[in-house]
Amino acid sequence: MDQRRKRVIICGAAGRDFHVFNTCFRGEGSFEVVAFTATQIPNISERKYPSELAGELYPDGVPIFEEAQLGKLIQELHPDQVILAYSDVPHVGVMHLASEVLAAGPDFRLVGPQNSQLKSSKPVVAITATRTGCGKSQTTRRVADILSHSLGFSVVVVRHPMPYGDLAAQAVQRFGGLGDLDTNHCTVEEREEYEQHLNKGITVFAGVDYERILRAAELEADFVLWDGGNNDFSFYQPDLSIVVADPHRAGHEVAYHPGESNLRVADVVVINKIDSASPRAVQEVRNNVHALNPEALVVDGASPVFMEGPCISDKDVLVIEDGPTLTHGGMAYGAGFVAAMKYGAKKVVDPRTFAKGTVADAFSTYKNIGNVLPAMGYDEVQLKDLEETIQSTPCDIVIIATPINLQHLIRIDKECCRVRYELQEIGTPTLYEILQNKFGTKTSPKFVPLEQPVSPM
Repeated sequence: MDQRRKRVIICGAAGRDFHVFNTCFRGEGSFEVVAFTATQIPNISERKYPSELAGELYPDGVPIFEEAQLGKLIQELHPDQVILAYSDVPHVGVMHLASEVLAAGPDFRLVGPQNSQLKSSKPVVAITATRTGCGKSQTTRRVADILSHSLGFSVVVVRHPMPYGDLAAQAVQRFGGLGDLDTNHCTVEEREEYEQHLNKGITVFAGVDYERILRAAELEADFVLWDGGNNDFSFYQPDLSIVVADPHRAGHEVAYHPGESNLRVADVVVINKIDSASPRAVQEVRNNVHALNPEALVVDGASPVFMEGPCISDKDVLVIEDGPTLTHGGMAYGAGFVAAMKYGAKKVVDPRTFAKGTVADAFSTYKNIGNVLPAMGYDEVQLKDLEETIQSTPCDIVIIATPINLQHLIRIDKECCRVRYELQEIGTPTLYEILQNKFGTKTSPKFVPLEQPVSPM
């Protein structure tokens, strides 16, 4: 029998790929991960998954290449398996990648929750989605508020990974206050996810090694709240799974990986944005939820927008939207454009003509983007290009619809207003009713925590 180690390439985007390695391959002598590939996020290839995280079987770490080199890597590295370990991919895209791999010879593989989810000693509520940009963040904030303020529990948030810097240094990150964002040199994308939790006094954990992160988080709170990224499934076994769907992209809940998997196992589905989507689209999502998961509780949700700042009526405006919602989320616009229409802007200025550097590249790559500006800020170059694009675009007012105030990071020499949005449940059941029924209150809980953490198999 062939006793050689099976060779593996893991295709990822600096998130699930590292988690799959840590849970399935680190310390596993029958496999050798010979490479990672990277996509979706700029400047995360041409580095290594470091030996400090990879373990003693990988004294030189594991190299990371662009996914565009996959065919060449298969020829040169002779893997037995290629694993897809990133999210928000159309089903047809998954199978195109599978076809490329199978045509070259190796097995094509997906790693599911059974082999990659970790078990916590504390109850876990997981918020995931069917697509990027459905409204996970405001849903997570709403759940955190209910658990902490209404039900009396202490809560920590564990955020899906965004390790864009020194991977070894970012293995376990704890953010207890806004100053930690500067200390850890957080990108715009990280700040967008962490800052609003921190403003409410909730500690956030993130990083690379999610078992170590989990064990640290368990020491600080009654509940672990998984704040998902893209439409990926939770790294932790949830005691309650809440999945957010978006009727502005009706049908996508059954057409994207692994969002459909999330939908199929959801305990609760929040159909968000029903205040701005068409009734027909809302009904299509509702029908798909019932077809795939008839036992799921369905919560109807709205995401009303609120404007802070100067009046935009009869003004020419530049709208800056959350970047990932427009890029791999595939949306043409977001809450900022909705607010511009709601509050009577004369014109939404198209920034394409004035786009600089990496911003222009984003418009070229993501042709779905409408007359809005994606907030790209993975590094200093992107921040500079964003700043110059804003300065060059002629407008009366800049509408900032990102979860953070960009004026804290870049210079904007124009009048600005902020757009905020929060989840509002409509009718019943509400998230409060569901959470209270499932978990009780701090003084009268309905769950029994495990005495010791359970390590993964």
